[in-house]
Amino acid sequence: MKITALIENTTAREGCLAEHGLSLLIEANGRVALFDAGQSGGAFVNAARLGIDLASVDAAILSHGHYDHANGFPAFFGRNATAPLYVHAGYDLPHFHGEKYIGVAPELRECHRIIKADDREDLGGGFTIISYADREPVIPIDSDGLEEDAGSGRIPEQFLHEQYLIVEEGPIRMLVSGCSHRGIANIMRWSADEGITHVIGGFHLMRTPADDPRIEAVARELLSHPAYYLTCHCTGAEQYKRLKELMGERLGYLAAGDAVAF
Repeated sequence: MKITALIENTTAREGCLAEHGLSLLIEANGRVALFDAGQSGGAFVNAARLGIDLASVDAAILSHGHYDHANGFPAFFGRNATAPLYVHAGYDLPHFHGEKYIGVAPELRECHRIIKADDREDLGGGFTIISYADREPVIPIDSDGLEEDAGSGRIPEQFLHEQYLIVEEGPIRMLVSGCSHRGIANIMRWSADEGITHVIGGFHLMRTPADDPRIEAVARELLSHPAYYLTCHCTGAEQYKRLKELMGERLGYLAAGDAVAF
């Protein structure tokens, strides 16, 4: 199993672009999946520089309906003519941060490549989408000022459009999350019976002060599960440093251009 960060907030490789967003290429069992696409086509500029042929991608997954994960997909469609894009219900609702629209681009609302995934969707080849949309958070979550409008006016984001990917190859069962808006601690509890060995994704702690007790609580919860964690994107630089102090070798960071194999 191999994971390449096509784009992320930081870059680890000379010549690779960085942007506020996330895009991961996942290779397992002879199949290739694209998980998120960043906010522009920068991920695919990096893919070319890394020698990655995007025509080889079998399926694409959108973790949730925010621009920094979704709006690179039109550029991807120009480089791959066949891969379906799996989304979750509500991905196309208007989403806001204050007065800023942070939802998906209009061309992603009606696209023949889009498939709305079930709450658990088997893509074959060891790739499974899961949403946990029917689960209530055990640990309270904060909308962080984000709002959505389902037609009756703005309300705090519920993040029910968020979905995750489980990839299985041999002894490895990897959970991939875009932002973990519903709480990485909750997600780990919900997936406790999945046998997760590795976790990759953003933990959305960037608006939580690094010295906030909630950071320690997250670290304790993550350490209670037998998994290795690679974080990125919306976790936050100072927040990552604090988590690293608490979690040691159980935690690493994935920047644009990085590739890891398990």
